[in-house]
Amino acid sequence: MKVLVTGASGYLGGKLCHTLLTQGHSVRALVRKSSNLDSLLPVPEEKKGSLDLAYGDINDYHSLLLACTDCQVIFHVAAIVEPWLPDPSIIFTVNVGGLENVIKAAKQTNSVQKIIYTSSFFAIGSTDGGHVADETQMHGGKFFCTEYEKSKVITDKLAIQASKDGLPLVIVYPGVIYGPGKVTTGNIVAKMLIERFNGRLPGYVGYGSDKFSFSHVEDVVDGHIAAMNKGRVGERYLLTGENASFNHVFDAASIITGTRKPFFHIPLRVVEAIGWVAVLFARLTGTLPTISPPSVNVMKHQWAYSCEKAKVELGYKPRSLSEGLGEVLPWLKSIGLIKY
Repeated sequence: MKVLVTGASGYLGGKLCHTLLTQGHSVRALVRKSSNLDSLLPVPEEKKGSLDLAYGDINDYHSLLLACTDCQVIFHVAAIVEPWLPDPSIIFTVNVGGLENVIKAAKQTNSVQKIIYTSSFFAIGSTDGGHVADETQMHGGKFFCTEYEKSKVITDKLAIQASKDGLPLVIVYPGVIYGPGKVTTGNIVAKMLIERFNGRLPGYVGYGSDKFSFSHVEDVVDGHIAAMNKGRVGERYLLTGENASFNHVFDAASIITGTRKPFFHIPLRVVEAIGWVAVLFARLTGTLPTISPPSVNVMKHQWAYSCEKAKVELGYKPRSLSEGLGEVLPWLKSIGLIKY
């Protein structure tokens, strides 16, 4: 199978390309000339397929159309996932405009048989009140914690409408992705563990009222490929995992490493104040903040989901959070990012 992967230089995209290659697929990776290809190259030694780098951009329609040529499947993974940017319009240009271009290019390319669009649990909406949501939940569209969340709700509507119009599109919704690999905003668990074990985050963040659905990156990759092979056109699949708070993540990390658990809680209002200072510093220096008020807003809500549909229809098998962290922590230690 010849497949195109957008966002191939990213955390999830690079992992997806590697797995597709090991399974014998011919992969065309859409990357910018300025992209850091550390997560994509070198390709795995056990690869059976071939890798073709297509230089372009999802917001450059001509380069995207050329990349789509002769591809049977498009994995549209590319997105900006930052909760805060000094110019939020970039988030919509890439996330919304990028999907619009993919839809247009797929319609113009006769070879495309299926599109797997990587959405986000944010597009489903929060689960405040303690319920666990499934694919039937639709975002209310009235309140957004971040501009990223808003962009994903808009693109979700675009994707659903495109599938209704006959485009062979399947939407997948990963949870909070974590695991070995590129340490970016898309791997927020690794970033928080680095802060925790280097003493820069000595306490729990908040009091554990938050709840997220944690997805190991390799499980999410397998879910994407299963969506290609088994996913029903027009359907939505949550590729989520264990629902837990970040306090639970810290507790599990302490048990795994044999280290002391945090002994105090940092109120979210304090973290938010730090976020405002970080944003001010970011505007002065041009470096993105580690924490920002929008990311704290996310922590004030719950995001718990059921992946039962993906288990039944795709054979999705998410590992437990403890099992996943048992892989992440030794990896972080082996590359010198944490000590314990």
